Amino acid sequence: MSPTHSTATSAGPEGSGARRRQSRSRRLGRGTVLLIVGVLAAVLAVLDQVSKTWAEANLDELDPQPFLGEVLQLTLLYNSGAAWGMGSKITPVVTALQIAIAIGVIVFSVKAVRSPWYTLAMGLILGGALGNIHDRLLRPPGPFRGEVVDFLQLPNWPVFNVADMAVVGGAVLVVLLGVIGVPADPAEPVEPVEDQR
Repeated sequence: MSPTHSTATSAGPEGSGARRRQSRSRRLGRGTVLLIVGVLAAVLAVLDQVSKTWAEANLDELDPQPFLGEVLQLTLLYNSGAAWGMGSKITPVVTALQIAIAIGVIVFSVKAVRSPWYTLAMGLILGGALGNIHDRLLRPPGPFRGEVVDFLQLPNWPVFNVADMAVVGGAVLVVLLGVIGVPADPAEPVEPVEDQR
């Protein structure tokens, strides 16, 4: 057996083993996915509520305050609908839809997500959804009809909050991952077939 053949033969399995280890390291277990999604969602929901409490304590309703000049202003308002005030007459439906999205994210995370990037996206979406669901359920005028606190305003854009940023960020990440072909669950590598000769 020539040295060249020996090197190729020995490098093959080692290379395959390295690829298997690398692939496994990028695939998270179900418990890890749920832990990361849960912790990230909880942190975002708390940050969202803290920021809303600050906004209510320090801003007057519908009185824009410059924060970054004209680029970002702080404008407190209460939103009974979705973006651009859509659905303001059907707040319970909007609330039920947000709850359905949160449940869908949890189910999808349990059943299909093993990718670190999708785990991040699901945590962002769930955290944002929980922040706004809190407002819908616990703020006046009552359960399922509560108004969401919004206070961040960009030019020509509806006033939003931290929860909205998280949901949009997570959704954009999901779309980007789909476009570049990153799967929600990286497949386990196929074991190499042993040469029987």
